[in-house]
Amino acid sequence: MRLSMALANAVYDRRTELGLTQAELADRAGLTQAKVSRIEGSDTVPTLPLLAKLAEALDATLNIALDNDNTQVSFTGHRTNAA
Repeated sequence: MRLSMALANAVYDRRTELGLTQAELADRAGLTQAKVSRIEGSDTVPTLPLLAKLAEALDATLNIALDNDNTQVSFTGHRTNAA
């Protein structure tokens, strides 16, 4: 349950950081808005392929650290290189 909630918070935080609605994120990831809502509500645990889609749609790298009492999930945004 802790992992699901950490993921939900990380998706929400990155989505809002980018100024995206759930529908916009869903469109970018090839999902439905309802699926994004379930992920952010920690009502579902996404598969690895779905996590990869989310990371790509959020233009970020997904970081997950699992330890006995410490679960951390975060998205690290990709930096764009200025020419």
